[in-house]
Amino acid sequence: MTAIIMTGIAAIKPEKRITGEYKNLKVLPENISTKALTKIMVDQFEDELGVSCNFCHAENRDTHKPDYASDEKPEKEIARNMMRMTIGINEKYFDLKQPMIGDSVLAVTCGTCHHGQAHPDNAAGQ
Repeated sequence: MTAIIMTGIAAIKPEKRITGEYKNLKVLPENISTKALTKIMVDQFEDELGVSCNFCHAENRDTHKPDYASDEKPEKEIARNMMRMTIGINEKYFDLKQPMIGDSVLAVTCGTCHHGQAHPDNAAGQ
């Protein structure tokens, strides 16, 4: 019986979060889990904007891999502002309490305007 209870407790244990694992997060929570961050980057940015990591993240000159902490590319700050805007719209117009990018309850997401494109339809020609 004890094994069944312990198995049940283990099944509902929250995912592990390591505070400070990620550097330079200004909109997303500093203690975000790897799973949650990956979901946001894949579902929101790759899928809803049709971009890959290097769209917002500068390349590390030594490793030639994305330097996720760098603010070198202006697209990264634009993405932060767009996340703030999306959160604000969901709070103000849809009365969501403390919405976060990646939440399944969001009424407005990146894809609402972007439709899988890096630039929203009406802004591409401007």
